[in-house]
Amino acid sequence: MADDRVSVADNRKPIAAPSRALEPEANLPTVRVRSPGLHTFIFKKMVVGPEPGPKPNDGDLVRVIDRDGVPLGFGLWNARSQIPVRLIARGTTPPDTGFWAAKIAEAVSLRRDLLGIEAISDAYRVVHAEGDGLSGLIVDRFADVLSAEVFSLGVYQRIGPLMEQLRSATGTAHYRVHVDQRIAQAEAFAGRPVISEEAPEKVEIRENGIRYRVKFEGGHKTGFFCDQRDNRRDLTRFCRDRNVLDVCCYSGGFGLSALVQGGAKEVTGVDLDEKAVAMARENANLNQVRMGLVHADAFGYMRQMGLNGKDFGVVVLDPPKLIGSRLEMDEGRKKYLDLNTLALGLVEPGGLLLTCSCSGLLPAEEFLGILRSAGRRAGRSARILAVTGASADHPVGLEAPEGAYLKAAWLLVGDRAEEPPPTPTESAPPGD
Repeated sequence: MADDRVSVADNRKPIAAPSRALEPEANLPTVRVRSPGLHTFIFKKMVVGPEPGPKPNDGDLVRVIDRDGVPLGFGLWNARSQIPVRLIARGTTPPDTGFWAAKIAEAVSLRRDLLGIEAISDAYRVVHAEGDGLSGLIVDRFADVLSAEVFSLGVYQRIGPLMEQLRSATGTAHYRVHVDQRIAQAEAFAGRPVISEEAPEKVEIRENGIRYRVKFEGGHKTGFFCDQRDNRRDLTRFCRDRNVLDVCCYSGGFGLSALVQGGAKEVTGVDLDEKAVAMARENANLNQVRMGLVHADAFGYMRQMGLNGKDFGVVVLDPPKLIGSRLEMDEGRKKYLDLNTLALGLVEPGGLLLTCSCSGLLPAEEFLGILRSAGRRAGRSARILAVTGASADHPVGLEAPEGAYLKAAWLLVGDRAEEPPPTPTESAPPGD
């Protein structure tokens, strides 16, 4: 087959869906690994190497054995990745078309039959990578369109047949496939977009009685953050007759929930991404409500509001991923600390701060430690009402805990200290 590992610098124009067969080869290559544990990721340091016989090409399905030759299962191989093997199936029977179809059917049934999500929304996560036994693939449904992110060369090579199976299982008409540039570089393949014929550039969805437009071109991730669905709903109980500030508002999800379902007196949304502000304005018009929207840096805006003596009954802080790799840990921690210090200073006594982190590398305990430090710096006491995560359509495998990336801390904020400390002066990235 053609080599998919062309330069990631190539143009990002859409291509026809790669269509490597889901049926296994008759004589599979074998890879020996040492002490892999239960995780689906097998990192480079754990790989002894291919065994004698057919040598694996990048993207191949391979048989995986341990150092003693005991069969462990089957995975997708990519020698250029820091994760050369992603386990797909355990046991001695190689995964075939029926295996993939069964995994997809199970994922769809979880959302449709057990969780009953379609009664409240036509936007939800259909496949959550390791949480659904489909490592390297994330798929969200938006009305009649499936929007996918791919994290693995092997999955990308098979994305055509996989998306056709998903389209059949969900009854949707279209799909769009995206590969983040950072993932394409890490996996060493081009990862050009894949778009089915006549797929729309935007759709309208509904969630808990609220309407949103999702624009795929230029949007973040798959186009809309389904993971915050339950948190958007739960926020509404705190908003009645209160002024609400939605920082890093993206397309206005929290702010619109506060207005349409929560009965907020006034809502202000802030985002550094001009396109996000335009989407939020369009969504407010779609729901026939008035929401104040500000195109501004989160740090600068909150700092100015503090200097003006402005406060809010509810503040929502939902920044983008501030820690994308272990090299960014120190800088990311500082940004979370500074953002939350500013946010705490804007909450009126007895008000609520809902503050979020979608950085999977930042453990929940450490995030709460950052919030305690922010409280001391801001001169504010606070009580934790709850710490929640993503909606249930984002299941987390016990063997892959990093799937629980989202942390949402609900803080009931107390009185101000008599002399609050000076505010931070850092600059924030675009919100999401």
